[in-house]
Amino acid sequence: MYQKEGYWDVKPKIKALSFPKRGKFEVTLQDGRSITMPISAFPSMKKVPVKERNNWYLIGGGFTWDSCPEVIHIEQILGNYANYAHEQNA
Repeated sequence: MYQKEGYWDVKPKIKALSFPKRGKFEVTLQDGRSITMPISAFPSMKKVPVKERNNWYLIGGGFTWDSCPEVIHIEQILGNYANYAHEQNA
């Protein structure tokens, strides 16, 4: 019987958000994964003043700031699985 590897049955949940270097942010998930991305991919995040970026908070399945009108969801970080699932390309 085939044993699943990786994160097949794991629902990703955000644990932490950090800004390790200029122009980048890192999302740490509860399962231990970390994803580093360019801030430029999220124009609403880019508008949050640098001094306020560490004041983020979780809301629903995403995160935001008091000064940001948008909630950035985990799907925006990971991409839309339904559009890139390898089974569709078979």
